[in-house]
Amino acid sequence: MERLLRIKDIVGDKSNGIPPIIPISKSSWWAGVAEGKFPTPIKLGTRTTCWRESDVRALVSGH
Repeated sequence: MERLLRIKDIVGDKSNGIPPIIPISKSSWWAGVAEGKFPTPIKLGTRTTCWRESDVRALVSGH
């Protein structure tokens, strides 16, 4: 099964000791999603949005 990442897993969360995969702000991440530069999110509920880890890793590796 594919692992899903929340935004804090992608951009990091210093208060919880989560290092970033992509070191940008949350607002920059959402702007990139809106522009189509970053992967399309998956809505799990009204307040829960995730991304496929494989999509995020592909973005980082340039594929």
